[in-house]
Amino acid sequence: MYLETPKKFRALVDQAHQVARHYLRPISRKYDKAEHAYPKELDLLAALLDGMNAGSPDAVGADSASKRKDTAVEEGVKNGGNLAACLGVMEMCWGDVGLLLGMPRQGLGNAAIAAVANDEQRERFSGIWAAMAITEPGCGSDSAAIRTSATRDGEHYVLNGEKIFVTSGARADAVVVWATLDRNLGRAAIKSFVVEKGTPGMSVTRLEKKLGIKASDTASISFNDCRVPAANLLGNAEIDVQKGFAGVMETFDNTRPLVAAMAVGVAKASLQRTRELLKSAGCRCDYREPPLTASHAEATLYRLEAEWEAARLLTLKAAWMADNRLPNSKEASIAKAKAGRVANEITLKCVELAGVLGYGEDELLEKWARDSKILDIFEGTQQIQLLIIARRLLGKSSSQLK
Repeated sequence: MYLETPKKFRALVDQAHQVARHYLRPISRKYDKAEHAYPKELDLLAALLDGMNAGSPDAVGADSASKRKDTAVEEGVKNGGNLAACLGVMEMCWGDVGLLLGMPRQGLGNAAIAAVANDEQRERFSGIWAAMAITEPGCGSDSAAIRTSATRDGEHYVLNGEKIFVTSGARADAVVVWATLDRNLGRAAIKSFVVEKGTPGMSVTRLEKKLGIKASDTASISFNDCRVPAANLLGNAEIDVQKGFAGVMETFDNTRPLVAAMAVGVAKASLQRTRELLKSAGCRCDYREPPLTASHAEATLYRLEAEWEAARLLTLKAAWMADNRLPNSKEASIAKAKAGRVANEITLKCVELAGVLGYGEDELLEKWARDSKILDIFEGTQQIQLLIIARRLLGKSSSQLK
């Protein structure tokens, strides 16, 4: 694995950075204060991104994050859509995490469609904005405990249940809903369904007020005898007890590196701004000298930068493995666990290092600290990631190691 940014992606990274600097940063505080207000500025940006991605095998969007084999790509080691998506997300979240999460057609549901949909579904759902609904009032970290049911009725499935904490749930064109076909069969019966906005029986019941990422909406959605076409079940409708939960969980192999990339991006923003503030206060930040001879502030900054670099490389590795169709479940969880924890630590420590400047609204440091917290929670908490990593390392199943 080559550790530098691939040459073919450098223009993409630069464009994403310029968008973050000149487009997202200037409106960051505005929509942080105007929670639930839709950022209209994102419509034009999303359209531009769609234009950039049109016809590109290495698109930057969430729907390019997939392990699907593509005969059009080169043989051998490949730097593809997963790596491109992560690099782009890092730069965009250097600008603003909430605005990135609220961008049309860049939802985690789009990554889910890319991960498990068949070719016909990918074509049919091309261009939609898809949120992803997993969490329920009685089911948080344990996705296998989902109670929302899907009952076959002719050419439809009838969904009943409630989902909470759905990012972009009120704004998106569709929601990818996880539901069980048979509760008695456990996790093997859980499938994902694309439920389009306006489908009878689907209703948004609440918008959450949050600590951070206020530019994106977080909704609760109820499903009451909601009829969904059978063709909207993503992937294989058959219940494979041997394969169990693996099919639907493949989604996470693609989305967890994306969330890790979000954490890397916001942590990078905090580090850069803190370095600037420390320099203006007289800190030398001389990397040629050992940390033991540096001031406490400088030594702390060096340690945080090392942690950030480790998180960044782990994230790129997980994405690179997906591009090369290598099993990356363990690596995706490692990246998510490391980046989520490191982003929390870095953003809070940067607030501390900056003193009164870091705590006030004159700087974005306090906002980045609030925004970063969710990145260690959604797509699987820190504790769940460590559990998954332990299972992979020890060769244990979910029933053997809980």
